[in-house]
Amino acid sequence: MAVTKERKETLIKEYGKSQTDSGNSDVQVALLTERINHLTSHVKIHKKDNHTRYGLLKLVGQRKSLLTYISKIDIERYRALIKKLGLRK
Repeated sequence: MAVTKERKETLIKEYGKSQTDSGNSDVQVALLTERINHLTSHVKIHKKDNHTRYGLLKLVGQRKSLLTYISKIDIERYRALIKKLGLRK
């Protein structure tokens, strides 16, 4: 199942500047991380689901490009975000 509406709202409140700030790069990375974690657990169970694996790789690439953008804009914000989300460098 995808990210629920309630979970999405809490992520937007936590990482955004306001309650409706879903376009912020930090919010987008947090939402992508939530979806990636969910799909990772799905792919571990269903090893032959290559369609989901392909979608997962696309999401990881999208998150990586957003993180690269954030690191170029503000390195301290980038470091705080990856620490808060528990991501590796």
